[in-house]
Amino acid sequence: MRSHPLALLLAPFQSAFSQPTWRKAVLLVEGALLTHGRRTVAAALRAMGLQEERHFNRFHHVLSRARWSSLQLSRLLLVLLVQTFVQPGATVELVVDEMLERRWGPHIAKCAYYHDPVRSSQKHRKISRGLKWLCLMLIVTPPWTKRSWALPFLCVLLTSEERDARLGRRHKTVPDWTKQLVKLVRRWLPGRAIKLVGDGAYSVVELGTVCRKQQITLIAPLRFDACLYTPPPARQPRQMGRPRLIGQRLLQLDQVLDDPRTTWHRSWVKWYGRGQQQIEWCSGTALWYRGGQVPLPIRWVLTRDPQGERDARAYFSTDQQQSGLAIILDFMKRWPVEVTFEETRAHLGVQTQRQWSDQAIERTTPCLLGLYSLVTLMGQKLYPEGDIPCQQTAWYRKQQATFIDVLAAVRRHLWNNFSYLTSPENPDVILLPRSDLVRLADVVCSSA
Repeated sequence: MRSHPLALLLAPFQSAFSQPTWRKAVLLVEGALLTHGRRTVAAALRAMGLQEERHFNRFHHVLSRARWSSLQLSRLLLVLLVQTFVQPGATVELVVDEMLERRWGPHIAKCAYYHDPVRSSQKHRKISRGLKWLCLMLIVTPPWTKRSWALPFLCVLLTSEERDARLGRRHKTVPDWTKQLVKLVRRWLPGRAIKLVGDGAYSVVELGTVCRKQQITLIAPLRFDACLYTPPPARQPRQMGRPRLIGQRLLQLDQVLDDPRTTWHRSWVKWYGRGQQQIEWCSGTALWYRGGQVPLPIRWVLTRDPQGERDARAYFSTDQQQSGLAIILDFMKRWPVEVTFEETRAHLGVQTQRQWSDQAIERTTPCLLGLYSLVTLMGQKLYPEGDIPCQQTAWYRKQQATFIDVLAAVRRHLWNNFSYLTSPENPDVILLPRSDLVRLADVVCSSA
């Protein structure tokens, strides 16, 4: 295993496996990186030249039976990502979102029907059958690009209310699961400053309260009709009764938007895919309160488009010292999430695996998403200066490397950079071993 090209990169994860399982896991990882199309165990074995392996079922057992912890691998991956891409003392920026993995078949017990945001539009709402995953990702900017990347490190399979009712257990909502993951990440990264960015599903008072207790800043959209209040007045001497939780009710954000007395600031921000765009924003502090819950201190920010092309938006941060413009810029960092989901589908085979057992299903998709982060880590190790070669064509000139360029560089490294011996008679003739030729032929010609 010492001579294996992946051994050094994957060495931090070896402690999570037994020796027999570890050897098989490394082969499966390399096979998943080299193969195209469906990411099945059989396809990975063919890419590694193991199509004649008589005990092939043991490789299936790595996902369905072997004893190893996904949470332990997630912790090791997060620590490795932070050590590689986040400067000591810098804030760890995380984003949380759900991904729908479209799956079919009667053997997948936890499948359900969910809203499909990728196939839906403003006029038509699309429902698809599949598995819903809650994903935590680290936001980084690799040296080969100026854009932020979202690197997955922890995924949890969500279940529908109908499924939980049949099993007789309490249904956990997305905020409920997120509260657990927030506490988990805080244990994994003690003492680090952490920001968590989410969409409207995470705009929940209880989640914000948990984040504040864990010293994690939560940034998410805010409803225009949110109940915002001033802090409670100071308690007078000998005042009777229970202490007040909140003060006076503030204007709703839709009223602030239409109020001519509102003071607006103008700033230029880098809009994803559209260059520099001008926005207007205003900000303030308040207590966000819902009946029966602890008031949440927040800083809210309201944005609008001076040209009127985009709808007005509202956001909040549980850090009241954060500026309104910083909140806007931090929320924009969640945009690469959809790029990550699409590239894992297009290049890493998410939604093409064919496991049927519950344990294999709950392991395979997180492993494929984690493979996205492993490719990024390996690209950083191979090209620390960021000089990854871009695949150029006559009709498209790339200025920055994308994930497919990093994946191509990693694959070339796994093929030993094709540095084979040449023929003494003709230097243009490469002496390619037959075993490597068979593997190349299987990878190039096989469609499964």
